[in-house]
Amino acid sequence: MNFAKYISVIAVSMLKFMGGPLTGLAIQLSWVETAICSVVGMMATVVLIVFAGDFVSKIFQKKKPKKFTRLTRFGVKIRKQFGLSGIALLTPILFTPPLGAALSVAFRYEKKAIIINMLISAMAWALAQTLFFYFAKDLIFK
Repeated sequence: MNFAKYISVIAVSMLKFMGGPLTGLAIQLSWVETAICSVVGMMATVVLIVFAGDFVSKIFQKKKPKKFTRLTRFGVKIRKQFGLSGIALLTPILFTPPLGAALSVAFRYEKKAIIINMLISAMAWALAQTLFFYFAKDLIFK
């Protein structure tokens, strides 16, 4: 069993989703194993942040007024136009799992809705990215 390889892909996917399929390709897992581990990694981060979000935000809550950065403005724009589905769709490719989950929690979406939307997005992007990387490798190196 490739337990250490699975943990590697999961750990990388927890921080940067695209790294999961690349790691799986590099350590020679099958595309199915890589896609599953990538989804597990992203969802581990999402679940952790969703359920620990209230606790963490209370600890780090500041008395200063919040500053809007370019990224938070972009997050607000996505929320206004597309809602939670838009944030979930862009999380694997643009925001990273921790930031996408934190944005969803900050916008006060229901925990169940966050997890479902992020899971759908993770499965779709894991399949698309993993297949792309695995088949692009075959095209490039033949």
